[in-house]
Amino acid sequence: VVVPHANVAVLAAQGEPFGVREGTRVLQFASFSFDAAAWEVCTSLLTGAVLVLADERDRAPGEPLAALIAEAGIDVVCLPPTVLSAWPEELPMPEGITVITAGEACPPELVERWSAGRRMINAYGPTETTVCATVSEPLAGAVKPPVGRPLAGTRVRVLDTALRPVPPGVTGELYVSGAGLARGYLGRARLTAERFVADPYGEPGARMYRTGDLVRWLPDGTLDYVGRSDD
Repeated sequence: VVVPHANVAVLAAQGEPFGVREGTRVLQFASFSFDAAAWEVCTSLLTGAVLVLADERDRAPGEPLAALIAEAGIDVVCLPPTVLSAWPEELPMPEGITVITAGEACPPELVERWSAGRRMINAYGPTETTVCATVSEPLAGAVKPPVGRPLAGTRVRVLDTALRPVPPGVTGELYVSGAGLARGYLGRARLTAERFVADPYGEPGARMYRTGDLVRWLPDGTLDYVGRSDD
């Protein structure tokens, strides 16, 4: 995926919805082979936050990670649901910490467990939109977390196969446009043309990314993830 350097500015503007600001201590958890690492590094350092680095052994799920978060005074951590589900019941997670889930669907039982006494939010976004496109409000209780609303500078549309908007509650495919859009796929012109299509609702020349994700608008104006169009 070809993401221009200018899109780093998009990451720099995403701190506030996630509670990342000057002095916030953010754990760099993701492997550098994943796009989430770019979010952790750029969003933290470009907002004046403190990026806490640790070796792979200290970031191992379970007791090592729990000790690292507590001892390093972490304020914000982004963890996939698989890591949260493997967290032993007897190991504490500091109260007041912001826990961001991303990368895969988070089941309601994990939301119920980890939202109590903490600020837990669900984030969504493919690499093609510079890591993150939408984020939920803080979660509470045993709920299926929505993927939320678009971040600043991002536009989302739920469309049918004819690129027409679908009514609230009706499942359609999610299309994303805005400042964070990538240029396309390196050396793969046909795939780029298939996934990055003309935006009929934008300015002349505007494009939108066809995510392949099926979603629907909820009554409160947030997006609910339904599945994949290719399943």
